[in-house]
Amino acid sequence: MTHTPTHMPQVAEDGTEAPSLIGTAPDSWGVWFAEDSSQTPWNRFLDEATEAGYRIIELGPYGYLPTDASQLKDELAARDLKVSAGTVFTAFHRTHTDERRATWYQARRVAELTRAVGGEHIVVIPAMWRDDVTGEPVEDEDLSTDQWQRLFDGHNELGRVLHEEYGLHQQFHSHADAHVCSQQQIERFIEGTDPDLVSICLDTGHVEYGGASSADLIRRYPDRVGYLHLKQVDPTIMEVVRRDNLTWAEANKAGVMVEPPAGAPDLAVVIEELEKLGRGFYCIVEQDMYPVASFDIPLPIAARTRRYLCGCGSRTRIR
Repeated sequence: MTHTPTHMPQVAEDGTEAPSLIGTAPDSWGVWFAEDSSQTPWNRFLDEATEAGYRIIELGPYGYLPTDASQLKDELAARDLKVSAGTVFTAFHRTHTDERRATWYQARRVAELTRAVGGEHIVVIPAMWRDDVTGEPVEDEDLSTDQWQRLFDGHNELGRVLHEEYGLHQQFHSHADAHVCSQQQIERFIEGTDPDLVSICLDTGHVEYGGASSADLIRRYPDRVGYLHLKQVDPTIMEVVRRDNLTWAEANKAGVMVEPPAGAPDLAVVIEELEKLGRGFYCIVEQDMYPVASFDIPLPIAARTRRYLCGCGSRTRIR
């Protein structure tokens, strides 16, 4: 059965049909955690996202932005901002009862807040086999057959709960140093999960990091791509990452994610492939830069990136 997602933006406010709506996320302001003194304060992020010209944002890690829905709606309305998605972190391949309970508790809190402020999607990031800060291994790099099946079952269940109880759509995000990172792993995940319950958040930077091709995945699995994170990697630094087997933590500190259009993949090509599909997408700008060296760094990069992306393709819009 061919599955075509229907939960995508179809018309922009200017009347553009099947638009690619360009938004941003706290990640582009150096935010990875709910609380961290090295991160841009949440109100500054909202102010600067607006100043840079964005009208769509993600919530980022739960607890970074206010979790009181009424307060958050007021803050968003004051800046004419809309939420596209919340973010959940999972580890469904693991069997530890307390960890699974914590995952579902987090997922429900994020879903409740996302729905309350008008979001439509939940971006789901799998656990990494190396710690994202220290780089230390926390488990085996490869999953067993049983672990793959638990991963599939867990995300199918999550997709069902998000849709039936909250009216939200799961967008699975492959990630550096996670068990779903390479082209083969991404394909295995796509083919092992239910298309009615699991779509893919195609993060162009992390896909490139894993040696996969965003354009190829769009062409081969057009009905499974439901959401995008737009970013690029520095090919020179990626050579070092692969040669020296650097951890994601080390690669990030080395500046592996770069400002478009300086890196790979070619985002104009990615957007061209999206437009061939004839339906709309949320395309959220992310440039990992935790910890940001100065709070003054993100704003000009965010503004330049928005201008560049809005010049790609014929149906890219900021809202």
